[in-house]
Amino acid sequence: MVTTRAPEDAYTAEPFVPSRAGLPSLRRAAADCRGCPLHRDATRTVFGEGTADARVMLVGEQPGDQEDRQGRPFVGPAGKLLDRALAEAGIDPADAYVTNAVKHFKFTRAEPRKRRIHKAPSLREMTACGPWLAAELAVVKPELIVLLGASAGKALLGSSFRVGEMRGAVLEREVHGRRERLVATVHPSSVLRARDDADREAAYEGLVADLKVAARALE
Repeated sequence: MVTTRAPEDAYTAEPFVPSRAGLPSLRRAAADCRGCPLHRDATRTVFGEGTADARVMLVGEQPGDQEDRQGRPFVGPAGKLLDRALAEAGIDPADAYVTNAVKHFKFTRAEPRKRRIHKAPSLREMTACGPWLAAELAVVKPELIVLLGASAGKALLGSSFRVGEMRGAVLEREVHGRRERLVATVHPSSVLRARDDADREAAYEGLVADLKVAARALE
């Protein structure tokens, strides 16, 4: 008997990504993406936001709880901290395009109806969502990509990426067929997870320092 796999079993968003589409068309198409199983439990697809002529693209890991509920990237506590760090580094948040490597919220619950707890996406899930990120890059053509955390780095640069080894420097790499300049730093949520105020302040200062490298690269 011949069996037909569901679209999500193929683990690729490619069939759902329209060719030569602008950001509005991509956003509409992404709302119906079933390129991996994450769409089953998430509230909605959370696509990127910003203008097609943004000079810098900020790439995070995946939407969080608030992003999943509101359908917008970086609107939760980590997003507010990121906006503050960007402004302090000299980058206007309004001039950036913000998105995630994975467009659906992956989570777990200790018990039914309890708070949804973030769960890191697998490399397979990030690869499945890669065609969306490639399409965003093709439209925006940013002068610089800022990688926020290990998952974003692995999604664009491969599984060997390590934030600690690459952060705070301007890198040049081939990404989805284009030569790109990139700056890696930590995800703002890691700052919020710091053990105490002193560690949190040090982590925040490190994030701002990396973003200042990005700001200088845009001068």
